Amino acid sequence: NKGQEGIELIFNDWLDGEGGHQNLWRDAKGNHVRILEGGKIPKHGNDIALSIDRKIQYIAYKALKEGVVENHALAGSVVVMDVKTGEVLAMVNQPSYNPNNMTTAFPDTMRNRVVTDVFEPGSVMKTFSAVAGLKSGEYTPESIISTSPGYYRVGKRTVRDFKNYGEMDLGYILLKSSNVGISKVILSLPPEALPDTLREFGFGSATGIEFPGERTGLVPSPTKWGEFPLATLSFGYGMNLTTLQLARGYAALGNKGVMVKPTFIRINPGENIEKVEVVNDVVAEQVITMLQNVVEGKGGTGAKAKIWGYHVAGKTGTTRKAIAGGYATDDYMAVFAGLAPVTNPKLIIIVVVDDPKGENYGGGSVAAPIFARIMSQSLRVLSVVPDKV
Repeated sequence: NKGQEGIELIFNDWLDGEGGHQNLWRDAKGNHVRILEGGKIPKHGNDIALSIDRKIQYIAYKALKEGVVENHALAGSVVVMDVKTGEVLAMVNQPSYNPNNMTTAFPDTMRNRVVTDVFEPGSVMKTFSAVAGLKSGEYTPESIISTSPGYYRVGKRTVRDFKNYGEMDLGYILLKSSNVGISKVILSLPPEALPDTLREFGFGSATGIEFPGERTGLVPSPTKWGEFPLATLSFGYGMNLTTLQLARGYAALGNKGVMVKPTFIRINPGENIEKVEVVNDVVAEQVITMLQNVVEGKGGTGAKAKIWGYHVAGKTGTTRKAIAGGYATDDYMAVFAGLAPVTNPKLIIIVVVDDPKGENYGGGSVAAPIFARIMSQSLRVLSVVPDKV
């Protein structure tokens, strides 16, 4: 009768209550004759109402499992969170297990990857690099950056794009996910501009959600870097984070620059919510507009995240997995982070697929379709009014 995992472990004392006893006289046949003075009145345990939505949890679990199977992936995780309250409506992982059949329960299947696993996020972090550029006052969404000839030297190393995109504005850099463009933006700023922005959005620190084993992730100190590590940080290498931290950061952009604390506990109307402003609403809305173009603009990497009836803002990420001595050549993490509806964001959904195999392995082709299935059905479950006509 003691909590073993998760919420029941963290809140065991709250849920458990206190035992009591009575002093009784009984006759020879065991009948109660009299209740004596003294004894201790038992104290019942308290209730906890979870924020998890049963329908959305099922939707997310089914879509993630199908996506992992379809792409022959090693594992995956999804979190669905309310942008304004921080309530976690769904949190699912693959592989998983059936708690009614503990023969399927192993450390690998029982682990809550959303909060316990860290990974290099890749190009989903270009969003926050764009925030750093806009905050500096040196850039606007229309600022032009030359990415010709599709690569450039940083010290003795080279930053490369998929192709030569020529001159691009900041919005188009996100749409095409240009490594050259975003790293040129960051290298033009003071070296602490990007890491300071990342920390302001909560990266490198735990979210404080009510769950044991949460990891903090890592944002290294800029004083120890050269230019090339800072360049690669601009597109999500050289740091690590959890899926939940990524959701918290993107939710702040959808909440007009106000970051809220993720929670598994249902928030009652009028209840205070832990929140802090991390960027002004003008910058937040500029970035959301650019992210909408990533999904809905011509040639955007997030095209497969489109859903009927709703405008979507989001960003793809594809990273090579770190191995001893460098990075794997054919093992990837595919990521998609998205919000909807754009006109008044309700949900942030993060999809992470570990090591998809086959011709399609990128965030735009693997993670974005899973996102679309979950977001489309979840908005309807919550009766969110469509904003696209």
